[in-house]
Amino acid sequence: MTDVMSTQGQFPGAAGESERTRRLRGLGLNEPSADEAFDRFAHLAASITRAPIAMVNFINDERQMFRGLYIPPNSGDAAAEEGASWADRGIAFDLPTRQMPLSHGFCPHVVAQRSPLALDDILAYPRFAGNPVVDELGVRAYLGAPLVDDTNTVIGTVCVLDREPRQWGRERLRDIQHLAEALLSEIRLRDNLLAQQQEMFAAFDGSPFPIMLTDGPGQEIRYANAQHADTFGAPVAYGSIGAAYPQLGAAGLQQAVAEAHHTGRATVLNDVRVQSGRPEAQRMQQVFSFTCTPLRSARTGQVNGVLTVGMDVTAQSRTEEELGTLAALLVDRLQQNGAASTTGRPGIVGGSGLVLPS
Repeated sequence: MTDVMSTQGQFPGAAGESERTRRLRGLGLNEPSADEAFDRFAHLAASITRAPIAMVNFINDERQMFRGLYIPPNSGDAAAEEGASWADRGIAFDLPTRQMPLSHGFCPHVVAQRSPLALDDILAYPRFAGNPVVDELGVRAYLGAPLVDDTNTVIGTVCVLDREPRQWGRERLRDIQHLAEALLSEIRLRDNLLAQQQEMFAAFDGSPFPIMLTDGPGQEIRYANAQHADTFGAPVAYGSIGAAYPQLGAAGLQQAVAEAHHTGRATVLNDVRVQSGRPEAQRMQQVFSFTCTPLRSARTGQVNGVLTVGMDVTAQSRTEEELGTLAALLVDRLQQNGAASTTGRPGIVGGSGLVLPS
């Protein structure tokens, strides 16, 4: 799911991010999880350049994230790996996770310089020879090109590596640049989906109902519309429901959202009583009904988020309470009139003109 924020204003905590990190967050690429589309692309990069290792690397303010990765399987495990997905391939190259500090490798240099980089033998370049990946991973040759999106932001690289020195040549340099350009079609697709979502959220911001979008099994808040923020307060980006809204969490909303995410079916939570988050002079207890609807990925069909819509039923609740109070008064009056009838006097209920025979 794409990370989004209310069009009425940014969540707190996002002001210090670079434009690159904001773009990655918006595109849903700001984490190091495997992505099959990018894994396949990394395999294509390795095949075209005849390099044993290839990556599609996105770089934020804190780390490098290998959303696409191709490393050849261990020779002894080739048969076992034959039916595995790209993300589950065996590793003959000691890279235990799909992330790396900014101090490691050469992709951060490509991003900073906004230009391709070809290193035939890293040890021949004093500027790069001391990089940790040389000693820790045995990298001896590198070829990478920047990924420049349609906003002219460099969001990462396509790169290939070798553990032996090699002459990349102009042809391989041109190949890696073409691969970077080709990969932008996938980025544009995600960007178009983001634009469509932003239009939808702009419409949500005009809704009179509180609307909230959460992501993943942890129910992290990705979006809250203006009405939601006005009623319950503005959430902290990417926090859980219980942490952002203790009242709602205590009332069972986080459990209801988790159930919708787990079962794939909509859940309804009624009679949630919360203290209004509006200015002190207007504070009062309100009663809400929440509908939690699971959202599915268009590609996989798996549930990847939950859309929660609240409805203020305070007035309805008050009407029910008033009717209940009136009914109790009527019963009490009827009972009193019933007792009076034993004395031979007719019973009159309210001003309705209803006469109960004695």
